[in-house]
Amino acid sequence: MKTTNRLTPILVGLLFASANSFADAPLASISSQDAFFNQIKSLCGKSFEGKVVVDNAPASDFSTEKLIMHVRKCTDSELQIPFHIGENASRTWIITKTGSGLSLKHDHRHNDGSSDISTMYGGHTLDKGWAQVQTFPADEYSKELFVKLAIPQSISNSWQMYIYPEKFTYRLTRPGREFRVDFDLTQPVQQPITPWGYHD
Repeated sequence: MKTTNRLTPILVGLLFASANSFADAPLASISSQDAFFNQIKSLCGKSFEGKVVVDNAPASDFSTEKLIMHVRKCTDSELQIPFHIGENASRTWIITKTGSGLSLKHDHRHNDGSSDISTMYGGHTLDKGWAQVQTFPADEYSKELFVKLAIPQSISNSWQMYIYPEKFTYRLTRPGREFRVDFDLTQPVQQPITPWGYHD
């Protein structure tokens, strides 16, 4: 019994050490997704103007306001990319390495910084994709949110991002719906304001 008591702190210590080593271990990765992530990361700190090239919905602010993407904050596992529509700084794309692929989330905020009811929707890669293209079909959280918001047609949403030396593309598709914005990477523009709910 005394031997067991002496061993208990040692065993606990070994368990903590093992847990910490797993926490510190690098995320599993796929070369095509790493290349895609790193190409965007290489733009960190820069902003680019875009234009709608496909939109089969009625005209909106996307077609009348200046569109700016800002690769604002980058770590080895996360990219934060605000997407400004004129003076509207409510949207931020968040690309995250998850260990099983890449996640894309849409963080929507009000101008007081609080979260919009429609926020953090997005998807997760299902295949390795390419260094230039990754696809994010809607995840379960997003599907449940879309049903709650009475927009069940969005359950079949799929988002794509393309990165080439001269162009970055954000694209949304579902049956009967396509939206695409191309950003010119050859001409960086002035950085926009801090997105709502974020801090420098």
